[in-house]
Amino acid sequence: MPLSTERKFVRDITRPLERHLVLASGRAYPELGHEIADILNVDLVPTRALTYANSEIYVRFEESVRGADAFIIQSHPAPVNEWLMEQLIMIDAMKRASASRITVVSPFYPYGRQDKKHAGREPISARLVSDLYRAAGADRLMTVDLHADQIQGFFNGPVDHLMALPVLADYVKAKYSTEQMTVVSPDAGRVRLTDKWSDTLGAPLAIIHKRRDPNKANEVAVGEVVGDVEGRVCLLVDDMIDTAGTICKAAQALKDNGAKAVIGAATHAVFSGPAPKRLNESAFDEIIVTNTLPLRENVEIRNLTVLSIAPLIASAIKAVFEDGSVASLFK
Repeated sequence: MPLSTERKFVRDITRPLERHLVLASGRAYPELGHEIADILNVDLVPTRALTYANSEIYVRFEESVRGADAFIIQSHPAPVNEWLMEQLIMIDAMKRASASRITVVSPFYPYGRQDKKHAGREPISARLVSDLYRAAGADRLMTVDLHADQIQGFFNGPVDHLMALPVLADYVKAKYSTEQMTVVSPDAGRVRLTDKWSDTLGAPLAIIHKRRDPNKANEVAVGEVVGDVEGRVCLLVDDMIDTAGTICKAAQALKDNGAKAVIGAATHAVFSGPAPKRLNESAFDEIIVTNTLPLRENVEIRNLTVLSIAPLIASAIKAVFEDGSVASLFK
């Protein structure tokens, strides 16, 4: 080999390698994946995914991801177990294809409400999901508004816990006057979240005291309203709306106590089972959510506003890829 060619070859292999960004999306909510990719001006990696007749899932990435900084996006609507398994298989496929770093992007963390033991012989399923992500090959976790902050400690690696509050609060401030607004927690467990909203909007805080029957799932009895709500616009805030029983009873309690209007704001629109019917029959003047989850097909909810979480997730992905600060997005 001529000396000049040999020297050129040595220079080429010793030049520092550049990481490249790869986005992959599962089948649970591909529209969100495409929206994030469009904002970042990249294409989703071509992926062949299918479910066999016996319900097993197969995934193959159809171009090289070797050395990539990979982000695997998957929402977790029902059936949660199927989409979680698909995401785990995607992680495993990405790891075996020699991606240099794999970040799981789960806008709605699966099993997030099972974060502790309420009684003996119960699982801590949120920890199990975290262990599964790690065992599959994930290096990093990115999620939005965990039901319990301590879930961040379950994952043995960096966790980017994004907050939808700026997205939701900017909309509320643009549409409503906060001078006559009271931010309301639907129960004692959401007081910390409500306090953040109160600081952001500069509005006072109220709490609805409730009691649950520990033997009946998704059933709640509303108690008294603690705080000034009469004649005021009340903003009920929560991290998610599932069957909507709690938040709809809370909205009615506020109206019964003289609230001028009731607005609901939540990050995750789970909307299981009777939720659409309850929300349509509720005392809400408007319900504001983000698109961390897809809305159920053929379901219409009056006065529903859906804000996109894609710009926030895209900004966080860009910050992680460039080794920048994710926390600075919320200052």
